[in-house]
Formats: sequence, structure tokens, C-alpha cells
Amino acid sequence: MKLPFDGAITEYHEKEAPKPVRKAIEDAHGDTILDPTYPYAKRMDKDEYEDTLQSLQIELVKWQSHIQKTGGRQAVLFEGRDAAGKGGSIKRVRENLNPRVARVVALSKPTEQEAGQWYFQRYVQHLPSTGEIRLFDRSWYNRGVVEHVFGFCTPEERQSFFRQLPDFEGMMVRDGIGLTKIWLNVGRAEQLRRFLDRERDPLKQWKLSSIDVEGLAKWDAYSKAIAETLSLGHTADAPWTVIRADDKRRARIAVIRTVLSKQDYKGKKEEVVGTPDPEICGGPEIWADG
Repeated sequence: MKLPFDGAITEYHEKEAPKPVRKAIEDAHGDTILDPTYPYAKRMDKDEYEDTLQSLQIELVKWQSHIQKTGGRQAVLFEGRDAAGKGGSIKRVRENLNPRVARVVALSKPTEQEAGQWYFQRYVQHLPSTGEIRLFDRSWYNRGVVEHVFGFCTPEERQSFFRQLPDFEGMMVRDGIGLTKIWLNVGRAEQLRRFLDRERDPLKQWKLSSIDVEGLAKWDAYSKAIAETLSLGHTADAPWTVIRADDKRRARIAVIRTVLSKQDYKGKKEEVVGTPDPEICGGPEIWADG
């Protein structure tokens, strides 16, 4: 089977990845968590995960009904390193919701016209209207991390972004848009393991891009950009929630609980919603450069 990008991910794993990363992947088996600093040694039990997920998805349907009836507006941002589980988390949030109410926003590279606009302009048109939920699979924070790491914006453009950011998000919140910002964090060995899995699986190869491949060697540059972005983007109006996502199951449960714990809706079962696991969920202070 021909591998995407001529097997560049496998080549990176075999020749360039740091030795501790290679060893962690090679020694792994079954449900082992690769990051030794992660608070759990193995993934969440599958039966417990599925039961908890189903109960929480029922709560999401109740929340959606409340948004429709009250005319609420909700935006949820999903950010994180490549392969951190953004798409999988969004899928679990949305899979039982009405796609006309809860829509995913995943914007491609800006067009020439969009590149000449005010940076936030193309995102404004995708913000939720009355009775809508918008799930952003990456967002305006591209400028803080990916664009910066790959040189797609100038240092001055990035500085301007961070200067305008608090006012932009503050205006959204004060106008009545509920804004939840989630950063999914994943360790270096786990990220590479997921990339290798995608490279070898014909059903997942479409998820890979040249940015993913080139980004493997830019871990440290990403880390610096992420730390700055979490610090400068964490405000009273729009705080970050960081979720350690080395275990996809625990991360998805924490994502849904993060969203629902901020909401008040009819029929809410507090004993089901609960609170996100503090061992893997918190503010920027729990972000770990694994």
C-alpha cells in the first residue's frame, strides 16, 4: 500500500523523532497512555465511556432544545495540536443534534479577497444567530499558532491580532453570544502514534496534510506559540479551558461536561452533567508541553 506523502511520517518516526518518543511508541501496548505525566495509566473503560457519553448526549439534546426555544446563541471553539482529537470531540457533541441548529465551522485557507480583509472579518459571518450553535473546528486562533509557526503572517500582524483579540471576543460575549474555548492538548509521543495510525489506515489518510507532516519537526516552535496564545487569549470574558487529551475517551467526556456545565437549561440533570475531571481539565496552568 502506498503511504501518503511517500511515508514521510514513518520516516520521521524511524530517523528523526527523539529517542524517548520512539521508545514510548515501540513499548506501548493496548490501552497504554504514552505520556508518563498523564494522571491515568490506561484509557477509560469502554463500557463506562459509552454509558457516560450516551447520558451526556441526552443532556446535549436538552440544551439544544433550550437554545432553540429561547433564541440563544452559542459558539464553541475547538483548538489544539494536530491529532489532538478536535474532530472526534466535535463529532460526539454534534452527532445527535439537529445539523440546522448545531453546525460545524471549518474554514479552509483564506481566499485572496479574504486575505485582504480585516483578519476577524471572515469569522464574523459564521457566528451564531438566534437559536443557533456553532462548533468551530479551529478558529481565529490560527493566527496565534499555525500561521505564526509556518510564517503565513508577519510578527506585526500577529501582534495586531493579540491587541484586537480581547475587544473582539469581549464584544461577542457582551452582545449575548455564549463563548466556550477549548484547547485539547496531546503529548508528543501520542501525537506521533496517531499520525502513524492515520498514515497506515486508508480510511484515515484523508486527515493528513502537508502541514501535519512538516509540523512534526516544529514541536518546540508550536510549544512556544501555544504557550503565548493561551496566556494572551485567556481573559475574564473568554477564558480558555485546557483538556489533556492523551486519552480520547476521557477527553470527549470532559469536552461535553465543559460545554454543559456552563449552561442553564430546562430539565438539566446536574448529577449527569457533573463537572469536568480536574485531573485532566483546567485553565492554561495545566497545559503541559509533553
